[in-house]
Amino acid sequence: MSFTETTRTSWFSRLKNGLAGLIIGPLLVLGMIWLLSWNEGRSVQTYRALNEGAGIVVSVDSNAADPANEGRLIHISGSVTPDGTPEDPALGMSAEGAAGLTRKVEMYQWVEEKSSETSKTLGGGEETVTTYSYKKEWRPRRVDSSDFTQSAQHENPDMPIEGERFTVATAKLGVFTVDGETVANLGTDSPVKLTPDVVQTVAAALDADRPVKADGTTIHVSRNRQSPAIGDLRISFLREDISEASFVGAQKGTSLIPYKASNGRDLLLSAAGRATPAEMFDAAQSENTLITWLVRIGGLVGMFIGFAMMLSILGIAADVIPFIGSIVGFGTSVIAAILTLLLGPLVIAIAWIAYRPVLAIAVIAIGALAAGGLIYLRRNRAPLAKTAPVSTFGRG
Repeated sequence: MSFTETTRTSWFSRLKNGLAGLIIGPLLVLGMIWLLSWNEGRSVQTYRALNEGAGIVVSVDSNAADPANEGRLIHISGSVTPDGTPEDPALGMSAEGAAGLTRKVEMYQWVEEKSSETSKTLGGGEETVTTYSYKKEWRPRRVDSSDFTQSAQHENPDMPIEGERFTVATAKLGVFTVDGETVANLGTDSPVKLTPDVVQTVAAALDADRPVKADGTTIHVSRNRQSPAIGDLRISFLREDISEASFVGAQKGTSLIPYKASNGRDLLLSAAGRATPAEMFDAAQSENTLITWLVRIGGLVGMFIGFAMMLSILGIAADVIPFIGSIVGFGTSVIAAILTLLLGPLVIAIAWIAYRPVLAIAVIAIGALAAGGLIYLRRNRAPLAKTAPVSTFGRG
């Protein structure tokens, strides 16, 4: 089921939004400059700390805690034994021998989807046609139906219980004690087979007005699981098991705590299975690189949006004649991209100049070349338009 809604925005209203962009745009650009600067500083400091750690880490026997290694950065590998049993106190489920237990809950509910098409009108206004559609889906979190356009006809009930994760507080790796949640994060998930006792406990805990039945590893709170109704629930459990793990951290008695590098960064690495120190530090460097690039991309996109908001008023002003406005809008987008390609790489490079000057220069050069390419392509479009053949019409 779906319906459409048409809204119209006048040219003066759009002009006000453009003026707001002159204020918000610069703030967004400044925010992205700070984000990129922070990210590069974080990346450089993490890179240095990992390099330092890789050079001083010592592999030790996990079955003995040598007092001589107190405070040193050590690497241990071995079998993992969880301390205690993770359990779900609300529904009476436990997972003997596991490091973690996850309760998964899904509710059948309404979901709103919308798509919009905007077209310009003569005089600088805009007309937006929005199509709203509603369908039923299983979702792990309640969708707030009060925000729906047709909320009265598509109301979602509250979830009587939500998903949650439970882990052991600590685990043993030889004689060393390590954080239980960290160990559980390394584990492999597998479904928990349900027993009649568990189903009865769940039924009593939920006090539902619908039948509660199990199907292998899933509990269904529904009158008809083949044809679910709004508010029906699906509940299942996953256990997180791990047999062997590796850790890098500072030895403190028989515990591992984060090691503080000379630049103040904390180092505490973990991996499933038996991994060497070199493998763990390489993986940490790769993760640092991935995070750095994700933030870089987000920062550059945000910077482009900020510049585009600052320049959007030019396109809006020209939209009195839609065709002219489209040309101006394209031009401002190109300018915003050029400014982003010039400023973004410069901010990124500054953080690296002190430590990796060659890379910094390369980043600036790539940004400048990309911006120059856009300028070159932009300039070449004008001569082509001027030399285009002109049609002539014969006289009557």
